[in-house]
Amino acid sequence: MTELRTLKVALLGCGNVGAQVARILTDDADALAARAGARLELTGIAVRTIDAPRDVELPRELFTTDADTLVKDADLVIELMGGIEPARSLILAAIENGACVVTGNKALLAQDGPTLYEAADKAGVQLSYEAAVAGAIPILRPIRDSLSGDRITRVLGIVNGTTNFILDQMDTTGAQFADALAEAQRLGYAEADPTADVGGLDAAAKATILASLSFHTRFDLENVHCEGITEVSAADIAAAKDAGFVIKLLAIAEKLTAADGSEGVSVRVHPTLLPREHPLAAVHGAFNAVFVEAENAGELMFYGQGAGGTPTASAVLGDLVSAARRIVLGGPAQTETTIGHVPALPIDAVNTSYYIGLDVADQPGVLAQIAHLFAEHGVSIEIMRQTIHRDADSNVESAELRIVTHRATEAALAATVQAVKGLDVINSVTSVLRVEGV
Repeated sequence: MTELRTLKVALLGCGNVGAQVARILTDDADALAARAGARLELTGIAVRTIDAPRDVELPRELFTTDADTLVKDADLVIELMGGIEPARSLILAAIENGACVVTGNKALLAQDGPTLYEAADKAGVQLSYEAAVAGAIPILRPIRDSLSGDRITRVLGIVNGTTNFILDQMDTTGAQFADALAEAQRLGYAEADPTADVGGLDAAAKATILASLSFHTRFDLENVHCEGITEVSAADIAAAKDAGFVIKLLAIAEKLTAADGSEGVSVRVHPTLLPREHPLAAVHGAFNAVFVEAENAGELMFYGQGAGGTPTASAVLGDLVSAARRIVLGGPAQTETTIGHVPALPIDAVNTSYYIGLDVADQPGVLAQIAHLFAEHGVSIEIMRQTIHRDADSNVESAELRIVTHRATEAALAATVQAVKGLDVINSVTSVLRVEGV
């Protein structure tokens, strides 16, 4: 039997995911060697504090605070530190030294991915990042490789487990946002500071990666329209449920034709109403799913655990084995698909539907005024529901209107909402949410 060569693996970071990667590299060394065609020797783990408590028991001699030296001697580098620096500098140093790199750092890829891709191309090494989007779900390689002979037209993704858990709790239990967030934190789905998740920033970083691969163009965070879920109320959830919808935070990237006939891509993250029969509506808890629409393949959905140490480690190890096999067998490295130059379109260019909640005076002619104003702006109403309320203190009646529009440009819809606010019969606009899947 031919003796397998040994490839040196450096691990940067030993948090929840990194610890599981180290455990699998140690426990499953023989199986990984058989798949990779080489023994994957974990030569060191770079950390800030060697004696910090960890969930996985690992040999103390593996730990070091000298990441620079560790990277210099490695054939393969796994970066799971997170953040921009020193992760960026260490990845570039690894690439310059001829090492293939596996990373799960979506924030870095969204902010400065092109620099890393170009460095890897120049050095002829592989830069892999399946773990950067949707945890264990294999989505980036299918988009890059399996669908490379097709034209993707749209991608919709639930790519943040924290927000999906919160919205699902609100939908299934009637919980308020603050209570659902507290439960997510108690269960470990949300950080003590959940801003990146509930503000949509985490999903926006992943949206840039999905859009870049799907449409063969480099997008960054500046191209993403981003709204979080902090303004979604229990009343919004209840009203959506009553109308047959569920609210999800979606990352959406789609090819559009602008008013002047030119093609572009819209990349956006925002709370979205989905019909309950849509496949993404059935994604519960902290799970993730990505729904892909392609010209020839049609509709595809990828579903699974989007976070967690062991699931995400699975994606990291898949990239590691792939990179190791490339080193063993030779051949060109691949970091991204052929680059095109499809422009990013602003949110105003999007064609979508709106759900609009209105608190209005209960008097004759109100519905006619609202319908007339919508028509003036070229927006057609698909669904309109009215509920009458009586204030217990003042004994004054008001009406709650729930309107779902047909598809129209974002600009026309926004202008319509602004005009509605100016009507004397409108007490308040209680909610404005986009609708997909209708």
